[in-house]
Amino acid sequence: MKDLQGRIAAVTGAGSGIGRALAAELAGRGCHLALSDIDKAGLEETVELAERPGVLVTAQALDVADRLGMEQWSQQVVDDHGSVHLIVNNAGVALGSTVDAMSYEDFDWLMGVNFWGVVHGTKAFLPHLKAAGEGHIVNISSVFGLVGIPSQSAYNAAKFAVRGFTEALRIELDLERSGVSCTTVHPGGIKTNIARNGRFDGSVQMFGQDPSKLVEASERAFITSPQRAAKVILRAVEADKRRVMIGPDGHLLNALAHLPPGVYQRLIGLGVGLGKRLPL
Repeated sequence: MKDLQGRIAAVTGAGSGIGRALAAELAGRGCHLALSDIDKAGLEETVELAERPGVLVTAQALDVADRLGMEQWSQQVVDDHGSVHLIVNNAGVALGSTVDAMSYEDFDWLMGVNFWGVVHGTKAFLPHLKAAGEGHIVNISSVFGLVGIPSQSAYNAAKFAVRGFTEALRIELDLERSGVSCTTVHPGGIKTNIARNGRFDGSVQMFGQDPSKLVEASERAFITSPQRAAKVILRAVEADKRRVMIGPDGHLLNALAHLPPGVYQRLIGLGVGLGKRLPL
């Protein structure tokens, strides 16, 4: 899609961070919006931010892990707006734990949002995009969908899965020539509240730091604004890119991922070892 003006875009996780920035950027381009988030208060704030003359904004409180809820929302979007042209599967959560210590409950929780939420959004909206005759799916992976990071095995699993799922989908869409396309997005550290709202157990003290201090250090390391991320994502949609990195750290880890596994994993291990000796 070369022009977003007058199109209808659905965005999950719109209550904060990249989702909120996307809503504002899309509204500024004259794109009508269907927004969702599990955080009702945050969602209402985003609606107020995005509303402007000539732009229809609808909102739905939604847990993307709920398949039926996602299917109902996709139909409601079409009922409210008449069509839909863009779905951004952005909602995500964080979990810090070693494989040994991680509970199945926490693993299921993260996969339900970060992987199944993407699958639910893709499958629920894809028929509507095809019916519109043109459309685009944006699935948010992560730089952690490129390299493994200790204490992030569940997050890695979900984000690697999003990458594989979306890249396979892109090939299918190319073959079908239905007018619908898709992009995988790999953000680096974005200044959002995902770390603060995540789950971290005592096993992350393997890094020699208190979990709360690790969250604070992570937030300081997030160097790219959500507004910048939103602009990069929408440019990727307009250019029909297959994969896009966001932020200098995103490009750095992408380069790291092209090294032999034994090399990049040892480099990350050295970085973790250094982190143990540095105060946060």
